[in-house]
Amino acid sequence: VARPAGRSSAGMASSPCGNGNFDSGLEIKTRSVEQTLIPLVSQITTLINHKDKPKKSERTLAAIHRVGQAVSVAVGRFVAVGEAIATENQELKDEMGQACFEARRAGDAIAQLTDVASALPSQADGRVTVFSDRTGMVKAARLLLSSVTKVLVLADRIVIKQIITSRNKVLVTLDHLERVSTFQEFVQIFSQFGNEMVEFAHLTGDRQNDLKDEKKKARMAAARAVLEKCTMMLLTASKTCLRHPDCESARINKDGVFHRMRCALEQVIDIVTEARSCGENQLLPASIYNGIKDFKSSVECLRENLYSSSPQSMGSQLEALVERTEDFTDSAYTSHEQRQAILSVCQLARQDTQQLMNAWIEAQSVHAKEATEDMEVAILKTCQSIGDLRREVHKVAVGRATDLLKVHGEQLPLRALKTAGAEGNLEAVAEYSRKLTEQKEQLVETCRLLCHVSGTEPLEITCVHAEETFHVIGPQIISAAQTLALHPSSKIAKENLEVFCEAWESQLCDMALLLREINDVFEGRRGKLSANLKTAKAVKLDAEEQTSMAKLGLELRLLSSDLDTEVEKWEAQEHDIVRQSQSLASMAYNMYLFTRGEGLLKTTLDLFHQAEVCASVSASFSSSPPSILFSLLFY
Repeated sequence: VARPAGRSSAGMASSPCGNGNFDSGLEIKTRSVEQTLIPLVSQITTLINHKDKPKKSERTLAAIHRVGQAVSVAVGRFVAVGEAIATENQELKDEMGQACFEARRAGDAIAQLTDVASALPSQADGRVTVFSDRTGMVKAARLLLSSVTKVLVLADRIVIKQIITSRNKVLVTLDHLERVSTFQEFVQIFSQFGNEMVEFAHLTGDRQNDLKDEKKKARMAAARAVLEKCTMMLLTASKTCLRHPDCESARINKDGVFHRMRCALEQVIDIVTEARSCGENQLLPASIYNGIKDFKSSVECLRENLYSSSPQSMGSQLEALVERTEDFTDSAYTSHEQRQAILSVCQLARQDTQQLMNAWIEAQSVHAKEATEDMEVAILKTCQSIGDLRREVHKVAVGRATDLLKVHGEQLPLRALKTAGAEGNLEAVAEYSRKLTEQKEQLVETCRLLCHVSGTEPLEITCVHAEETFHVIGPQIISAAQTLALHPSSKIAKENLEVFCEAWESQLCDMALLLREINDVFEGRRGKLSANLKTAKAVKLDAEEQTSMAKLGLELRLLSSDLDTEVEKWEAQEHDIVRQSQSLASMAYNMYLFTRGEGLLKTTLDLFHQAEVCASVSASFSSSPPSILFSLLFY
């Protein structure tokens, strides 16, 4: 987010009134702060717009008086809230107190300047003259906006503090989870962890929606997606380690999940605190799309100024752009025809650029003040060939991704790994692991190509997230399959492999959505891009209801997962109760998935119907032996 700085600023403090005079000098990072300031700016603008018309009719004067008094009253209420925040947060007390004092002083000044009683009638026509102190009004308006903005920005620090505090709680519990040695201890701590993760998810979700910067929103969405998917992986990977403590592949699998969760937690904090480690240059590679955009801008700028840069610099800029196409031409998965098409377009761009440079040098030699006719023709041809290059690489990247999604949608390696693991066939697991690794490399490279042609920085960030996800989950699936092959009768090892495979399939679905959005941008159908990495679903549940369902879903998932591993311990006559409890947990978990836009339930009507069925199944437990029900709750 840009820092407001005069007329050229993109900052919020000046933009609502379109005038740099009200620059607060503070960064406005969130939409909530921006939206709070807009009505105030509008009211002040109403007052300032009358400064050049000192003589007012009674009707106009009354309106101005009402606006001035409204501003003063609103500031009074606002300051009261700010002072309450200062009292509850001692670290902000001095700064907040000073900002509140300045805001109250400015509000009082505006009220006084718009007070009818202080206005003097004109001797000529009897009309009242106000705003005789024009400088005083402008000064009061600037002080008010600056101080109110500062109060809002200071209050925003409290939100950031809440997110950091929530993260710290999650980290502490995560450390405890990693060190547990008994299943009973794990169940207890994981329940606490689930509640803390739900709280953290809501705080960061609100923050993501509030951020003005679309790149930060995309980064936040990527980090939150990792945390959401890793929570279930952490559950099954940890349980597998507890059940098979001497299994090396199980330990590797678990360690990978914990490491990824910690990295995602740190990324969230980097975003909300604007730490340097989340800078754009460290995250995003140089893309062909951005290279083309910058080069085309340089070419078209020649129409305005022939001497702002040199022909040699333009030639170097083109070569740097052509070098980026090597990700396409050097790829083993690029066909000969596609490679030749890209190379041909690059060569044409070089020729057209050389003609432009020649015409440019000639125009400079005769001290031309504007682009010559030859230059104009060369500019058009160069822009056309660069546009052809963009279309060619887009066609290759999107075509590659489309083909991969069709082939990998069949999930053959995953199904083969599940079967081989369940049979205890280590050789088959090794064979299909190699195939999955090859598939992973294809997907990783395809994500990199899509990043080149994505068309917006938020989509570039999403491409990088997809690349990292495939790169990490592939080896985790393999370690989970190796564990199952070593313990083919282990239900928890089987469930663990299933969870990682589901994460892979989910990322393929996200990739399909990403591909559609990239196509929309390329074809000019760009709408409001989603930063949530998944399709939204209309759910009319308030935040409290969603929180309750999310917590219940995590707890039931934990209980049902544990129950599956204990089924073998039950006597035959108790199997019906086991099956009923599994059904109940499955239905509750589907209801939880609905709040995330996932699962089998598609509409709110489906949710209500599932709740009715769930209630009827719950009622059937009333005749079950109490001892069995008690055992079901604690397994």
